[in-house]
Amino acid sequence: MNAWLPTSPCTPEACAGHGGRTAAVPLAVLRLGAAVALLLAGILAAPPVRLLPAGPRHRLVRAWATALVRAFGIRLTVYGGPGLGGGRLVVANHISWLDIPLVAAVLPCRMLAKSDIRAWPVLGRLSDRAGTLFIERDRIRALPATVGRVTRALRVGERVTVFPEGSTWCGRAQGPFRRAAFQAALDARVPVQPVRLAYLRADGSPAGEPSFVGDDPLTASLWRIARSRGIRAEVTLLPRIPPGRHADRRGLAAAAEAAVRGSAGAAPGHATGRRGDRAAVRPPRPGPPAQPALPPATDSDRAKRPAASVHHCSNSSPAAASSPRTPS
Repeated sequence: MNAWLPTSPCTPEACAGHGGRTAAVPLAVLRLGAAVALLLAGILAAPPVRLLPAGPRHRLVRAWATALVRAFGIRLTVYGGPGLGGGRLVVANHISWLDIPLVAAVLPCRMLAKSDIRAWPVLGRLSDRAGTLFIERDRIRALPATVGRVTRALRVGERVTVFPEGSTWCGRAQGPFRRAAFQAALDARVPVQPVRLAYLRADGSPAGEPSFVGDDPLTASLWRIARSRGIRAEVTLLPRIPPGRHADRRGLAAAAEAAVRGSAGAAPGHATGRRGDRAAVRPPRPGPPAQPALPPATDSDRAKRPAASVHHCSNSSPAAASSPRTPS
């Protein structure tokens, strides 16, 4: 692995176990069957759906993505509203491959994902047909061209979602936001939409089952999520950062990171008291005070330095526990 690639100290052994009741095996099999059927339907429908005007296209994508999340038995709660349309850079913390349909269920958009996903069974074909913008994470020289493609998509009014941490974290801690993708928002003069994602148990504590970290195989992650019970996914749409508020990508990335970090779901003991069994749109809720920001550093320094972890992972070696196959 190149030294500049983002890493995470999270491991499936420490962070991604079942923390409560599990669903019966027959129910888990039914959930997987429903999810596979939806994925195959998405592959077939993606090309014609992309030709539709934005309004009906987004409605279909939202319905499909919501059905996929619910197929795994996960309830969805949305805080805040998507606001007016138009191009925007959507940035979110990254916990799982499930983040992709979770964001799409609220804000349908093109995704920026690592090129390795193309080789994934079913999901790779779907990502390709859905217009995903791929990035070669191990080729830093390809980064300017990728930023250029994102900029062009934003300029024509498309929404593009990126996960600036560059690697998945378990949800009890987050990594620093990388700055490169924020240059696209500056060049296209579009707002940045921070989004906070959290997977919670009934008592409001972070759920480990959806975490897709370290060397966790995709098949193991799918089965673990299918067997989970009582998990609620929260999507919080935070206030957009308008174009022109920050002069450079450093300030823009820091502002977006502060917005996402100033929330719950990133520290043990988080609780919301909301237990809805269906998707709901609620006003944005305040979180606990944000953790102190990391001291300023150059891009190269931040790329080589893992973020401070506040979760329970026992393996603190980023080299041994990095997450090289994250979807972004």
